[in-house]
Amino acid sequence: MKLQLLSDLHLETEDFEPAPLAGAELLVLAGDIDATWAAYARFAGWPVPVLVVPGNHEFDGRELTRALPAFRAMCARHGLTLLHRESLVITAADGQRVRFVGTPRWSDFDLFGADQRERAMRAARYFLRLMGGTRGGRPLDAAALREEGLICRAWLETELARTARAPDGGTRWDITVVVTHFGPSLASADPRYGAQPGTASFCNADDDLLPRADLWLHGHLHCRHDYLVPRARRRPTRVVSQARGMADKGEPDGFDAARLIEV
Repeated sequence: MKLQLLSDLHLETEDFEPAPLAGAELLVLAGDIDATWAAYARFAGWPVPVLVVPGNHEFDGRELTRALPAFRAMCARHGLTLLHRESLVITAADGQRVRFVGTPRWSDFDLFGADQRERAMRAARYFLRLMGGTRGGRPLDAAALREEGLICRAWLETELARTARAPDGGTRWDITVVVTHFGPSLASADPRYGAQPGTASFCNADDDLLPRADLWLHGHLHCRHDYLVPRARRRPTRVVSQARGMADKGEPDGFDAARLIEV
């Protein structure tokens, strides 16, 4: 299966026109497409199925629990499939069954270990003030975000532990692709900033889960990544980010809008 991957387009302010790629069987939107949601209409009638995992900016200035069903309804109106702690099996043109496992995977701030958690949570206050979200009628602070992150982590761990073998002896899927907005490892950190407390607002320490996926797609970091994680007796897990970022910071330099990713 060949995929088109886009994230961090920030079409609420950025001037970029997404276009379908010849040869792609699926488009994956890995979050931060448009904080206003308006640009999601551009993907209605896309020539191939579109999977959506929301990013943090999809919840800017919104009540988290109320925004999610509204975002789901918006996706449905445009014919897009939302994956929010959900999985979906799609049969590729070559007959392989590909399981897509999707969750924003909010920060749990344990990137550098539990002893550095409080420091990482303090660093997150700046980003959360900019986000301006709420949950349960209260500001979405680092503690509330960590709760959401741990829910995502628990769901993801359970889903990835499921066996591909069906009760009748058949195979439910052949390949697993995980889609998150937040990065799954310090290896996905933006090299401009490196390992600092604020990095825990962008990456999680899900390195132990990486070997359970064949391909892991993410966004959030405004840079590109394509690296391999070794697995015993199996092909390495491939981790790919195809984020565009903000033009006024030069972040789209090196962004290839015509790049296909093969599963």
